[in-house]
Amino acid sequence: MSLILDHVNYIYGSDTNLAVKALDDICLQIPDGQFIGIIGHTGSGKSTLVQHLNGLLKPSSGAIYFNGQDIGDEDFNKKELRSKVGLVFQYPEHQLFEITVFQDVCFGPKNLGLSQKEIELRAYSALKQVGLEDEYFYQSPFELSGGQKRRVAIAGVLAMQPEILILDEPTAGLDPKGRDEILGQIAKLKEETGMTIVLVSHSMEDVAEFVDRIIVMNKGKVMYDDVPKAVFSHYKELEEIGLAAPQVTYIVKEMQQAGFPVEGNATTIAEAKAEILKAFGK
Repeated sequence: MSLILDHVNYIYGSDTNLAVKALDDICLQIPDGQFIGIIGHTGSGKSTLVQHLNGLLKPSSGAIYFNGQDIGDEDFNKKELRSKVGLVFQYPEHQLFEITVFQDVCFGPKNLGLSQKEIELRAYSALKQVGLEDEYFYQSPFELSGGQKRRVAIAGVLAMQPEILILDEPTAGLDPKGRDEILGQIAKLKEETGMTIVLVSHSMEDVAEFVDRIIVMNKGKVMYDDVPKAVFSHYKELEEIGLAAPQVTYIVKEMQQAGFPVEGNATTIAEAKAEILKAFGK
């Protein structure tokens, strides 16, 4: 079930003298099964954009369609939309509140009016999907590490069985180990379920490694929308808006300029390694 944004605009404080246009004529399609990265500097409109995708914010003008239906229609079921389009906010562990991990993950499906058995099956499955061991299920979520709390929060959204999972800076504030674990679980989830995933991130390395498509936001507009290699080929333009290409892209470009026989469009460590080994005949 695809999402379509048709000339979407959003103005904060539209009825005040401090009005700010956060989204400016956004036209996008998010098809089934795609892994999409959204990047942009602070204030570029990334978070505002994703909060429109499940109806948390209503466009000032334009329309958003889910499965062919305008989500702005009065008779559109927003509750069903939010069960199908799951949004994990930045620092989602701040929203944990139940006595145990398992109870916290049960909260979402419980509000869908499901049987107790179905609620518990969904919670168990979701916790397994994020790689949390059984021994933590009946602990207080507040006794877990930062990375474990983040997994529990993501599991709480997965228990709703969404078709589209949106993650707004899912690795913010985590140490490198926690960051790698969370991203690894997200990639594994995508591989196993084929669900649509939208990843908002400040890390160019993260989006280059995992996504199929990158949307670059700047001043509320879509600046680029393409596959990673095509987007990062505009590294000079990205630098002008406070972004960059992955570090390995700069390394292979410098090697290319120094006369080494390498392709200068590598965006991941694996691609850069292959080019470097090729350059040295290995």
